[in-house]
Formats: sequence, structure tokens, C-alpha cells
Amino acid sequence: MPRIARFLKEDEPTVYHVISRTALDGLPFKDEDKEYMLKLIKKWSKIFFVDVLGFAIMGNHFHLVVRMYPESDVTDEDVRERYKRLYGAKEIGSKFEFERFKKKLCSLSWYVKEIKQGFSRYFNKKYNRRGTLWGERFKSLIVEDGLTLVNLLAYVDLNAVRAGIVKRPEEYRWCSLGYHIQSGNKDNLLSVDFGMKEWNEFDEEEIVRKYREFVYETGAIDSGKGVRIDEKILEKERKKNFQLKSADLFKYRCRYFTDAGVLGSKNFVQRVFGEMKDLLGSKKDRKFVPVFRDFGVYSLKRLQGSSG
Repeated sequence: MPRIARFLKEDEPTVYHVISRTALDGLPFKDEDKEYMLKLIKKWSKIFFVDVLGFAIMGNHFHLVVRMYPESDVTDEDVRERYKRLYGAKEIGSKFEFERFKKKLCSLSWYVKEIKQGFSRYFNKKYNRRGTLWGERFKSLIVEDGLTLVNLLAYVDLNAVRAGIVKRPEEYRWCSLGYHIQSGNKDNLLSVDFGMKEWNEFDEEEIVRKYREFVYETGAIDSGKGVRIDEKILEKERKKNFQLKSADLFKYRCRYFTDAGVLGSKNFVQRVFGEMKDLLGSKKDRKFVPVFRDFGVYSLKRLQGSSG
């Protein structure tokens, strides 16, 4: 039976909702596996011509909401820069190779394929297994910007709440709202628009506040599917006008870095690292991650997989 053709728009920037499920039973993806998938999403999102708008990595499937850019929006200089980013100083050999590479980097199918294949290699090696990891090919849906996109992103970010894993969406590290709040959108992975720019909102803090309001109000509605946000939690957020105070951010970011080797002021972390450098087998200096700048708290290493 022939495959049903995907709905793809190649003449303008287009938002897609991607869903892919494992063929394995149960919830095989552990915290460290989710972290590795996030690493792959980061890697390939810097190579492909794509904006990541939202994501949720669950125990047996993942969601991605991305905006793909068409070849007509890409310059030759852009393509060469991405080629060097992927292969080092190597130049593209021929015009045919150049055009093929350009087409690939504007392809949703290739983008998702790189993420899924990279994760399959990692997962099979780690768990000493063979065979198919993913179920049927990934599903994709074209999404309109604006209200439709905001509703979709809220649906994706509420996955962990509906599953009963967390009570608040930003408590779950492997979703876009959790990543934005807990890491401060580290490496600028996410396009901080949440579909709000279609509502003429361009201030980043206000975008996040309005988006949190939308997610909480939506998540408290009984949809008949899974757990909803508790009314008491919703009321607390309403009283704060859905704004995250410094203490809230500190709490979330401390949770995000709970497996840090050293946590403290930058001078303290530098001193401890200097004393333990030989034990760590490190000959190079390390960059210390700011957990929350206003509090002057730094971490010795980046998170690897603790659930916090």
C-alpha cells in the first residue's frame, strides 16, 4: 500500500507539528535518554533552516513544533555557513552537491530523520539492542500562526501535566515551557514567540507571561483527557498575574541544575574546580554555567540527566 503524501508547503515559511512514537512497549525513554534527544534537537536545529517553537519529549514519544524555511528564503552564504558548521572548514565540492545540501536543510523530513536516526543509534548502543525503535513514520500537521499555534503549543507543553508527571508545566524539563523557564532558553534553542507575535506582542517578558496565562487557563479546563491543572494552583498564578518572580525562577533553575558537581558563586566554583582539576582529568579551563545571574549562582557542569 503506497504511503499517503505529506502535506508540505515549500514556497513560504511554514509551521509543522511533528509527532513520533516508539515501537517499544511501556515508557522506555529514561531521563538521560530524553536529555540526549534534546541534545540532538539542539544540534540539528543549528544546521537546518528551522525555528523550534515548542517540544515535549515523553517516555514513549515526542512532539516538535517547528517553522521550516523554504529554499527561496535561504542565501548561498547561509548554506555555506551551515556546511562549515556541520563539516568544519570543508568547502562544498560541486554545484550539484551545493543544491542538494541546500534542499536537504530546508526539508522537514530530513530534519526529523537526522534526529530520529541519531537517537536510534544512541539508544540501541546504550541498551545493547537491535531492530526498529520507532513505530510508523512520523506524523506531521501544518499549523496556522496565531491563535491556532498558541493552542497547539499549550497542548504540547501540557503533556507532562496530563500524564500526571508534574503539576505545573514548567516543572517538566523536557518541554518548551520547562526548558525556557528552567534553563533561561539556553543556547537560544527556542524561538521566543509562542505564536504571540501574531497578536502584536513583541516584548519577550510579556510574551512569556501571556503564554503562561494561556497555558494555565487552558490546562485547568477538563478536556476529558488526562490530569488537569489544579484550580488552587491556577488561582495562585492568577494572583501573581502569571508573572514569575526572581524566587520562582531561582527555584526552577536550581531544580534544573540539581546534579551539578559544584554549585555556588563564580569565585567559589572556580576555586573548587582548580583544586579538583587533576581528579576530574581536565587539562582545560571550564566555562561555568550561570544558574541565575541576579543571585550570582553558578554551576560547575551542565546537566546530564537527573530529574531534579
